[in-house]
Amino acid sequence: MNCIIIDDEATARMIITQLCTHAPSLNVLEEFPNAMQAIKYLNQNKVDLIFLDIHMPDFTGFDFIETLKNPPKIILTTSDPNFAIQAFEYDCIVDYLVKPITQERFLKAIDKAEAKQETAIKPESKSQNVETTSGNDLYVNIDRRLIKIDIPSIYLVEAKGDYIQVKTEDKNYTVHSTLKKIEEKLPDSLFLKVHRSYIINIKKIIDIEDNSVLIKKDVIPVSRSNRPELMKRLNLL
Repeated sequence: MNCIIIDDEATARMIITQLCTHAPSLNVLEEFPNAMQAIKYLNQNKVDLIFLDIHMPDFTGFDFIETLKNPPKIILTTSDPNFAIQAFEYDCIVDYLVKPITQERFLKAIDKAEAKQETAIKPESKSQNVETTSGNDLYVNIDRRLIKIDIPSIYLVEAKGDYIQVKTEDKNYTVHSTLKKIEEKLPDSLFLKVHRSYIINIKKIIDIEDNSVLIKKDVIPVSRSNRPELMKRLNLL
């Protein structure tokens, strides 16, 4: 797996690079002292795995993840154990390593990353609830039934653990799927991911205040990294 290391401490980057030498499957391409340099690199290059520190000046590890539309697998490396629960809200994060990192614990994290990579390249099972689209229609698999949803009627999609809730003008649907999967099916002209747990129909926005939007009766948080794109998409006077 091709990987990069992002950490503002030179010693920490050196230690992770050394640990990587004990994992034959890893190929360290680059290391970066801050997230901005890494983003520029990822705009031109593809990697399989990122070792990412959480606490960095100006731009945290979570801020960095929010900028990536299709993030690769990520292993967090940090001195702070308090963000573990928050970390696993992200599908791309495969493990959470607390410094100082032992070689044994490091190799376990690599095993998890490799297992996730193998799962990703396997063909999808027919039993999975995969959404398919046709024109303005979205079909979702619920209780072995394909149910048609009119795409423009969707005003909100919310991630809830292993499920997503699709809210429409008429009815709400709970589907065993991921936010990333349905995001790929929805047209960019109507929908925008404004937070790691929410996709909204920008045509259904009633009000915007600070870092939140009002759609129907739902107040949806807007992450700092997604707010500029939201404002760009609006027809501002």
